[in-house]
Amino acid sequence: MKQIYAFFLLFAVLITGADKVSGQVTFKASAPATVVEGEQFRLSYILNERGKDLRLPDIPDFDILFGPTESLSFSEHTVNGKTTSENSVTYTYTLMAKKAGTFTISPASIKVNGSNYESNSLQIKVLPPDESPPQRTEGRSSGAKTVSSDDAFIRAIVSKNDPYEQEGFTVTFRLYFYTVLNVVNFGKIQFPEFEGFMVEEVNLPSNLQLQLERYNGRNYYTADLRKTLLFPQRSGQMTIPRGSLEMVFSVPSGRKVSSFFGTQEVMVDVKKELVTNPLSINVKPLPANRPAGYANAVGTFTLKSGINSTEVKANEAVTMTLEISGTGNLKLIRNPEIAFPDNFQSYDPTITNSLNVTTNGLTGIRKIEYMAIPRYEGEYTIPAVEFSYFNPNGNRYETLTVPEQKLQITKGEGGSVANTFVNRQDVKVEQDIRFLKTGEPAYLSGTAFFVGSLNYWLWYLVPLTVLILFYIINRKQARENANVALMRTRRANKMAIKRLKAANGYLREQDKEHFYEEVLRAIWGYFSDKLSIPLARLSRNNIEEELSRKGIGEQLTGKFIEILDTCEFARYAPAESSAEMDRIYNGAMGAIEEMENRLRKAGRREEDVRQM
Repeated sequence: MKQIYAFFLLFAVLITGADKVSGQVTFKASAPATVVEGEQFRLSYILNERGKDLRLPDIPDFDILFGPTESLSFSEHTVNGKTTSENSVTYTYTLMAKKAGTFTISPASIKVNGSNYESNSLQIKVLPPDESPPQRTEGRSSGAKTVSSDDAFIRAIVSKNDPYEQEGFTVTFRLYFYTVLNVVNFGKIQFPEFEGFMVEEVNLPSNLQLQLERYNGRNYYTADLRKTLLFPQRSGQMTIPRGSLEMVFSVPSGRKVSSFFGTQEVMVDVKKELVTNPLSINVKPLPANRPAGYANAVGTFTLKSGINSTEVKANEAVTMTLEISGTGNLKLIRNPEIAFPDNFQSYDPTITNSLNVTTNGLTGIRKIEYMAIPRYEGEYTIPAVEFSYFNPNGNRYETLTVPEQKLQITKGEGGSVANTFVNRQDVKVEQDIRFLKTGEPAYLSGTAFFVGSLNYWLWYLVPLTVLILFYIINRKQARENANVALMRTRRANKMAIKRLKAANGYLREQDKEHFYEEVLRAIWGYFSDKLSIPLARLSRNNIEEELSRKGIGEQLTGKFIEILDTCEFARYAPAESSAEMDRIYNGAMGAIEEMENRLRKAGRREEDVRQM
């Protein structure tokens, strides 16, 4: 009997404890974040239990006009057959601000079941009243149905007017309308296209959040309609075009009617188009003293590295990982290059982006995995890796370094990568029994001698001639191979056509991002090989200078620059038609073919001049 009593006592204690946990007391204060001096507003305290002895803090900057008033609310929810109910009490005060400024309301306190609970504190911004009486809507006295441009308008607000090239900044399209206007509906919204920028949209709440804001001496209700993160792709003056918004307001018509409740003014709906003014942005160029390892990165970044193992067997994969984290143009940075030893077979890196769009730029991590396979045992060193970026906060280039890695490669087991490579084996031929010859025998004349015949001398002359030709050709090829610039120039067209064929495959698959990326690689690689300029130092300026020096006209040069700009902008455009991608592909093929023909003719002219 005692055991049963103890069991029920323990069960009751557990149930009571569970009720206390599930019935946690919450006491929350709420009020508008912005109010106007001299206007009334409500301060509310919400408690999910019955309480007593509510005590307000000292609020000398506000007058308490009325309160508290209590209101009870009850809600019941059923989820998966389980019903839960909630009770709450709301204590409401009516306040009025005495002066403009930013003020803090300290926590209030209340007693629930003998325990004291405190609310959260509040910060309220008090705006001064309008400097002049509000202008009535245009022509109201004469019965016109219009809304003045001072009562409702839309602004494009940029977070920075002079960003650096590739530095992110935001443009916000904010609606302003005077507090006495009644908004009926939104009409057509047309936002501008941002040509010359990489665009990332900042997520805004689906429901418009109205805020009070003071502008030009008047207080308006405001709502952010769109917020966009922009990365300028070139320096100089750039323009953000105008945007427009159609709104419907309810305004007095100038007519009055009598009813049971007295004389009332008739309201009518008025449609008004709100238009933003174009904005001019001065994009500053990046400083000229770019370090060798500059990765087209602008922002603030950190760099971490990792490797799966420093001791592996031959023909086993080595994976090195770089993590670039921070805030900036993370989507546009170039991957750092890792110089694996010659006996390693390397593969294209795998890139994983985990990014969030913020008002300061793209924030997150860019993870790059490099894989290589060593083919022979021994001790190897992966050199240090440098990542250089421009920090707009300090107006300087900064370089992050990953230390070198020492690798110990041991002898691998045969067949570990049989699907990719075949191990070399010594070939042994053993024949103990020869096959018997069958068929008609061949007879030789007893008076014919091989020595001194034509065939005899040909056996000497032909190998000697072949040896001389081979020596001449080998010497010429050795001289050409020693000239690295010449070899790169000769293979430029072949490599560009190969990459464009890969881009054509992405075109058929409608893979826009990889298509434009492959076209960019083809064009930049073609100029790097043809002009003998490393990719790290290649730019639009030195391309135009080198082509002008070689006698290439501005029209053909402009075609290449247009293709580069179109590809860079189209990679991040919202949509791109198949016809546009076909035009870019055919334009790139035609431009490269025309460039080869002109360079070939220029080379012939130079050869003719030398011979003269």
